[in-house]
Amino acid sequence: MRIISGKFKARRIEVPHNITARPTTDFAKEGLFNLLNNHIDFEGIDVLDLFAGTGNIGLEFVSRGARSVICVELSGKHVAFIRKICKLLNVDNLTPIKGDVFKFISSTKIKFDLIFADPPYDLERLKEIPAFVFNNELLKSDGLLVLEHSEKNNFETHSHFSFHRKYGNVHFSFFRV
Repeated sequence: MRIISGKFKARRIEVPHNITARPTTDFAKEGLFNLLNNHIDFEGIDVLDLFAGTGNIGLEFVSRGARSVICVELSGKHVAFIRKICKLLNVDNLTPIKGDVFKFISSTKIKFDLIFADPPYDLERLKEIPAFVFNNELLKSDGLLVLEHSEKNNFETHSHFSFHRKYGNVHFSFFRV
């Protein structure tokens, strides 16, 4: 795993073999962050990373100046890995939380500037994620939700859908408040 830009630019982090997450490819991540760079200022934003896996995306936001990042991940192994990397990099503004994403969304009172969700592509409830985020009012005004998904999903009819981008086999749908 590689951090593309910011204070940890070009930092490579070895991911252990027992981590089963499907990390966002470097190609897709680079495209995503180039696009986001034109839409938001990373400095001082509050980010929620859902289905965090290795913490790859959350760490990229921290590296680029996000004020705070909360990573929610169900796997205890993955959360332990994220904590280990935060300690290694001396990161104190990324909070890994072991838990179910849908329960976290239902219970948190925190609002975010940006929410990134990278669920397993075969997750039964994947299509519910945008509505769940907006119904629970997790985004600040002018906030952005980015949902990574496969080509099987199309969110263009969702009332908060803004646009879609594809990088190789990785699809990102963007939603605005």
